[in-house]
Amino acid sequence: MATTIDDVARAAGVSTSTVSYVLSGKRPISAPTRQRVERAIRDLGYRPHAGARALASSRTDVIGLMAPLRVDVDVAVIMQFVTGVVTAARTFDHDVLLLTSDEIAGMERVAFGSMVDAFVMLDVEAEDPRVPVLAELSQPAVLIGLPRDPEGLSCVDLDFAAVGRTAVAHLASLGHRRVALVGSPRAVMERHTSYAERLVEGFTLGAADAGVRGVVEPCEASSAGAADAVARVLADQPDVTGLVVHNELALPWVLSALRERGLRVPDDVSVLAVCPPDVALAQPLPMTSVEIPAHTIGRVAVEMAMARVERHEPAEIRLLPPQLVERSSTAPPAR
Repeated sequence: MATTIDDVARAAGVSTSTVSYVLSGKRPISAPTRQRVERAIRDLGYRPHAGARALASSRTDVIGLMAPLRVDVDVAVIMQFVTGVVTAARTFDHDVLLLTSDEIAGMERVAFGSMVDAFVMLDVEAEDPRVPVLAELSQPAVLIGLPRDPEGLSCVDLDFAAVGRTAVAHLASLGHRRVALVGSPRAVMERHTSYAERLVEGFTLGAADAGVRGVVEPCEASSAGAADAVARVLADQPDVTGLVVHNELALPWVLSALRERGLRVPDDVSVLAVCPPDVALAQPLPMTSVEIPAHTIGRVAVEMAMARVERHEPAEIRLLPPQLVERSSTAPPAR
């Protein structure tokens, strides 16, 4: 039969609350009493449950990962971030508690219950209502994204504004003068999701800097949505020769919509994708891409979180520079 805290209390000649205080450190206990309790714990082989251990060390060895699973995002890509977080957490001997809702109440329940040492949050909005709540919690938090006001929280992400500029610069360097961004679904844009807004801003500024005409069209993650987005681009710019696609789910359908209109990639239209490497390589034609390093970002987020937990380092913002890999889907325009 397993030893209980009551057994320890009887052996040490103290109350169960005194044993609890020795384990948690919440109240000062005299040295002789503490030594009696600790001796009884050793002699009886008592192993406190996880909650008691957490109280004793003020650590849970758990990271809370907030990764809302929405219908308008690519869950496969979200899971790449999750994998990066989980893999990195294990190197710090931490487990991961996954929160798949963006409800503040759930986050507060986990925080106030001392269930995690730190939070990592995905799918950050420009004016995210969760940010000020996280800023007030005792646990440090790292945002995978960049809100307009991080409120003292650490942030890590791909520099999506630089991604937009890099994508336009690549197409412009090949001679393209009419380009378009086929972007995130309307719901993502209307939610003012940070990465989507920053990429649009970078694309727009990059087009102006390069002296090319650029248009932006949101794109629903469906065959019909991709066809509509391509149709709107061509209606606005019939002579478009370069597309930037930042919508992993819609990318295959965008390519299909171009084929159905008799437009060949890259002979008639160059296409540059903003996506993880596996998505770029999974298309019928290997795509030139600015790669989203989801695993790396997840790993860095955990490293930043643990730096705050273990060494009390100050909050910081890290934006990873874009890496463009040229493949077969972009070429100089034929017209």
